[in-house]
Amino acid sequence: MSSFRLPPPAAFSAAAVATVVGFGGTVALVVQAGQAMGASPPQIISMTTALCLGIALPGALLSWRLKMPVVMAWSTPGAALLAASTLSLGWATAVGAFVMAGLMMALTGLIPALGRLAERIPAAVASAMLAGVLLPFCLKLFLVFPTDLALATGLLAVFLVMRRLAPAWALPAVLAAAFAVLAARGQVALPEGTSLFGTLSPVMPAFDWKAAISLALPLYLVTLASQNLPGLVVLRAAGYAPPAGKLIFWGGLASTVLAPFGAHGVNLAAITAAICTGPEAHPDPERRWTVGVVYGLFYLVVALFAAPLAGLFITMPSGALAAITGLALIAPLTGSLNSMLERPMDREAAVLTFAATASGLALFGVGSAFWGLMIGFLALAARRWIPGKG
Repeated sequence: MSSFRLPPPAAFSAAAVATVVGFGGTVALVVQAGQAMGASPPQIISMTTALCLGIALPGALLSWRLKMPVVMAWSTPGAALLAASTLSLGWATAVGAFVMAGLMMALTGLIPALGRLAERIPAAVASAMLAGVLLPFCLKLFLVFPTDLALATGLLAVFLVMRRLAPAWALPAVLAAAFAVLAARGQVALPEGTSLFGTLSPVMPAFDWKAAISLALPLYLVTLASQNLPGLVVLRAAGYAPPAGKLIFWGGLASTVLAPFGAHGVNLAAITAAICTGPEAHPDPERRWTVGVVYGLFYLVVALFAAPLAGLFITMPSGALAAITGLALIAPLTGSLNSMLERPMDREAAVLTFAATASGLALFGVGSAFWGLMIGFLALAARRWIPGKG
């Protein structure tokens, strides 16, 4: 095996950009997910710390062992799914769902037949469920305008301009602008008693069948289809041959181990991985694995100071939090809508899935993500198995 040498400056800059984009772009959503699940501020800080550790340690070790840049991330669509939940199941029950989702992911990576079956999940239905989860957050962005026109207009303008000039820095720029406005208003604060360093607060998981159906299963499916599988595609596009089962297994295992501390899902990155896997990050493909190690080290630093970083978002005014989250999810929503409508034959099933999920439908204590999936699968089955003229 090749020895570790100090990477070039480009490797550090690529890893730093990926860390800022990955953490800063969606940490507001993670905070909202914790709040929706009933987590207290210390538990949300634990959630953020655990997720950062789950990104840092497995990613750095896998990069070193496999000699390819393995870039991990938390499940952004999973966080959106949690934040959109209205079931009020409680934090311990949510943690139980995290454990179940992690175990399902680990088994998918461990058992080849499950991995092959997972790859056959209809992309239209999975993407439509994700789009339905993301849509309400993007709509809430525009509901901020009547209550805080200056902030919402300013953040939208920053986002649109930066998407044209430097797309990777659009969300960090939005964050900087938001904190500048809030600081000028005297609205930047930390929860009382917040320490300088990140902390881990374990919770005994509580297992519930409603949580298994409403949270664990959709969390597993949306993370697999929207994060892990695209993450493998990014590595292959960069010229690597990633061992799919091994990478999915270790992400699932990390999620399971860290779930009692609040980690809802650790998986392969897609968007941030693209920053770390190209020649701009390191000119030598055989040495590019060092970018994954540096990225992991940066996330260790973020985990160390997770308490004040997460605390800033915990105390942020709800309108500002909604605006930041909505802008952060515009790109994922666009990608999901494009994917769900890609195959003309599956569009009807996709639209039904999208509408059912976005509606917030809850039946028998089970949330809309599950019903959206079921309706989509039924629509696909009806089209393929029932003869007709359409």
